[in-house]
Order: sequence, then structure tokens, then C-alpha cells
Amino acid sequence: MADDVKDTLPPPPSSHSREGPGELKHNAIGFLDALVIGINSTSPAYSLAAVIGSVVALVGVYAPGVVLASFVPMLLIASAFFYLNRVDQDCGTTFSWVTRAMGPWAGWFGGWAIMMTGVLVVGSLADVAVGFGLLTVGLDSWASNDFVRQLLAVLVILVMTAICVIGTEASAHVQNVLILAQVASLLAFAVVAVHRVYAGTSSLGGVEPQIGWLNPLGAGGGALTAGLLLGVFMYWGWESAVNLTEEVKNSASAPGRAGIWSTVILLGTYLSVTIAVVAFAGPAYLAENASEEEFIFASLAGQVLGGWDWLVLLAVSTSALASTQTTIIPASRTGLSMARRGALPAALARIHPRFHTPHVSTWAVAIVAIVWYLVVSQISENALLDSLTALSLLIAFYYALTGIACAVYYRRHLTESVRNFLLIGVGPVIGAVLLLWLLVESVIDMSDPANSYSGVSWFGLGPPLVIGIFIVVVGLLIMFARRLTSDGFWHERPGVCDPDLARGTGSRSGTGPGTGAGADRNGSGGP
Repeated sequence: MADDVKDTLPPPPSSHSREGPGELKHNAIGFLDALVIGINSTSPAYSLAAVIGSVVALVGVYAPGVVLASFVPMLLIASAFFYLNRVDQDCGTTFSWVTRAMGPWAGWFGGWAIMMTGVLVVGSLADVAVGFGLLTVGLDSWASNDFVRQLLAVLVILVMTAICVIGTEASAHVQNVLILAQVASLLAFAVVAVHRVYAGTSSLGGVEPQIGWLNPLGAGGGALTAGLLLGVFMYWGWESAVNLTEEVKNSASAPGRAGIWSTVILLGTYLSVTIAVVAFAGPAYLAENASEEEFIFASLAGQVLGGWDWLVLLAVSTSALASTQTTIIPASRTGLSMARRGALPAALARIHPRFHTPHVSTWAVAIVAIVWYLVVSQISENALLDSLTALSLLIAFYYALTGIACAVYYRRHLTESVRNFLLIGVGPVIGAVLLLWLLVESVIDMSDPANSYSGVSWFGLGPPLVIGIFIVVVGLLIMFARRLTSDGFWHERPGVCDPDLARGTGSRSGTGPGTGAGADRNGSGGP
């Protein structure tokens, strides 16, 4: 059995070797670049703009507490990503890890969920980037023209995809510029808003911040649940840093640390801006304007900054623009990892001979995302928002799957220390349970058509749930089709992590592309 397990779970590529013709470019970026990409993938300015009105409408002044509570499962799952990446530096992340811990069927569906999140959200992000960009330069009539906005959004997707293909370094350089624009604009907004509250010059119903706002239970359980569902969307995306693991220096530790620090920095950003928004506008104003969704910032920007309101509009535009690019990364790298293991067609595993990026997988994700965006947009703008709501199902699913996989893969090492037990076992499992609870709550909520943006019934259910079911059914069909046409991947058996790698004392060998950490060297392939 030991030999069989070793055959199906080969060792990872050496981070010190020169990449071959079919490998991603090793050591292309460093920790800070990965950190920036992780932060930008969450699209912080856009995420805040998209949900702040709805969160305040649900929980009032306790919105900062919901932001804080939403951070807890994200940090716990980020810990799972760190420890799993330490023993398996595979750009497929969840797909590879879940396959090794729980078998190919669960792993395949985890990878499929990641790829579909990219398909669902890329078009919407590009649309927001274009819309706010046009508002920034005063072209309001263009922003309200569906044809112009959709045409420019498609062009944005094509340009950002090309940057992803040209190279990871190029992607990092673009992200470094965009993150500066975001952070500077958001901090300017928060500082000015809080200053005006204490100076008594708020033009709305401003109230001074209070420590009690950080209590997530202040608004009651039902409101907290709904707020946490929105919080999952706010934090989602930080793991893009880990999807670049094969291209980051110090790949065993840097990508995982970048993921963890991304969530911490996001917490600080989200808390400061949420407190500023609630303090300046007051809960009454935000509740009345919750239906404005992402344009709530456009309304508040003029109130807070006056003639400098373009700074906030620019922040949201650059935020969505950055995330348009970075969201393609996890989807394309997951497609690459799945293809080179035989879980998807081999064409998706092709690496560009010059740029050493997964060009076929990257363009495939972009094209499918464009088609999805254009088709759903023709139904209605609300239908596009419903497809974004369906994201919470996929996000909660693959995050929870990763948390469980961490505890399962490390199961023989959890009792070696209190640190292992808490950070590798208990923490990720608690994070997974919280997300599974949110997943169930999401399904219940989405089953009622009245809770959707469209407010219409699709087959007696809410459109977001129908979209989620559609993605699951398509995934099942493709998975079974691959099982019939390919063989090797489906015979991989679950294992446990190498004890030396688990303790951080093992050496990694092997240079083949697409390989990951082996099973226990002593042949422990089963539970």
C-alpha cells in the first residue's frame, strides 16, 4: 500500500529549481507582492460599497461588530490554508489538499467551486470598475448606458486577462499601483468622516463612535446571521495569494502568511471605514438608502469629501479593476492543477513557453466569464446581482471543505502539541462548522424568491439558489464525464501528511510540474 500511495501522491517541485518548459515560473514574486494580490482579490473598496448599506439596514450601529464577527471564520480558514500549503505547494490549493485528505471526488468538487466563483464574479467586477470609472471622470450618461458599459467591461476583462498571461510579475506590478489608490482613498474617506463627526460638521445624522458597536450580538441572532452571510462575501478572495504558491519565493511559508495577513489587514480596513460610515451618516440614513447597494459610497463621498468625492469613486473603480484581474488567478491556477492531474482536459494544463503562465486555463476562465456576464445581463441587472448572491454558497462550501481537510490530513499530528491541536485541528474545524451553518442558512434564505434581488420565482425558488443548483448539476455532469474518459486521478487514495513536513523538518525533492506533497513516507495512506 505504501508504494501505491507514493505513486499516486508524488513529491512537490523544488522551489529552488529552474522551471522546465511545462512549469510555472518559480520565485517570480515575493511575500509583499503575494500579500497585495491577496488583499486586492477581495476588492475591499467595492466589497464595502456593495454591502455596507445592507449590513447597516440589518443591524444598525452594530455593523462594525458584524464585520468583526465575520473575520473569525476567515482567520480560522486562513490558518488551514497556511498549514496545508506548508506540506503541499500546489497552485490548485483546495482541489489538491482535499483530494489528498478526503479523496478525488471531494477534491474535484472543491476545485470546481473555486473555478465557478471566478466565472460568476469577474464580469460583475469589470462592470463595476467601468461604471465607477466613468462616474469618476464625469461620464454619467455612459455609465447608465448598458451597451457602452458592457462593451467596456468586456474590454477590461480581456486586458486584465492578457496581463495575467504576460506574467505573474506584470500582474504584481499592476496590483501594487491599484492597492495604493484604494488604501489612500479609503483612509482619506474614513479620517475626514470621523473628524467631521467629532467637529460637529456632519451634514447627516452623525453620531460619535462607541465601543458597544463592536458587539455583534447587539442586533439579535437573526440579523447577525444575515449580516454574516454578507461578511463572507466581504472577506472572500484573500486565498489568491496561496494559489500563486508555485510562483512565490519561500513557497512553503510565504503564500500562507500572505493569506493570513491579508485577512488581518482587511479587518482593520473594514472596521475603520464601517465605523466612519455609521458615525458620519447615522443608521437612519443608511437604512433608507440600503437599496442603492454599491452606489451608497457615491452618495456619501460628496457629503464627506465635497469636491474630492472622486477619490472614493476612484477607490471603488480601482478596487473592482484589481479584483477583476486577481479573481482570474485562483480559477485559472485551479484549472491548471486539475488538468495536469487528469481531472480536467489536458489542454488546460498547457503553460506558455515564454511567460510560464497557464495561458489556456486563464483564457478559458475569462471567455466563460464573459459569456456568463453577457447572458445574465440580458436577463436583467438584478439577475446579475442574483448570480453574485449565489457566490456565498460556493465560497462557504470550498472554505469549509478546506478547513475539514486540514484537520483530516494532519490527523496523526494534532496531539503532538497544543499549537497543532488548536491551530491545525480545532480552529479550522470551527471555521468550517460556522461556514457550513451559513451555507445552510443561505440555502434556506435563497429558497424564498422574495429574498432575491429580482424578487421573481425561478422554478418556485429564488434565482440565486437556482443558479447554485445549476452549477452543481453541471459540475456533476462534467465530473462523471471525466471519470468515464480518464482513469488515473480517480484512483488516488486519501493519505496523511509526511511527518517530517508536518513538523517543518522535511526536505522537498522532485521537479515534475503539478506534483504535491507525498503521503507519509512510512506508507500511511489510510486512516
